[in-house]
Amino acid sequence: MSEAKIAAKAFIVRDNKLLIIKRSDDEAYMPSVWEIPGGKIDPGEDPHLGLKREAKEETGLNIEIIKPLNVQFFQREDLGAITMIIFECNADKGDVILNKKEHSDYKWVDLNEAKDKLRAFFHGEVDMFNNLSK
Repeated sequence: MSEAKIAAKAFIVRDNKLLIIKRSDDEAYMPSVWEIPGGKIDPGEDPHLGLKREAKEETGLNIEIIKPLNVQFFQREDLGAITMIIFECNADKGDVILNKKEHSDYKWVDLNEAKDKLRAFFHGEVDMFNNLSK
């Protein structure tokens, strides 16, 4: 089995809209799928700094991490066991500038419609955020 990995994702909300990004069509793992920004954290890297780095690389945005929203654990055939921390985040008011190697599109979607676009893996986080925001 592969070595365990840590990943972090940014649940970025601005004006009651969630930032989602679409994986590029030529990505080896889950091409053309809508997700939220973030990725693997380097060994020994602070998860907050790693998430800020990943968000900047993928979206061009500087983020502020508010709090952890959820933790998920799963197995990926190509990477082994992954523990993923999903953080509620704010972003600066800048424009999204995608890293076109990894992602082909982005949208700010209304939180009430986010589950219609976002892959099912993140539906729990949408529900958690909506319940916490009430």
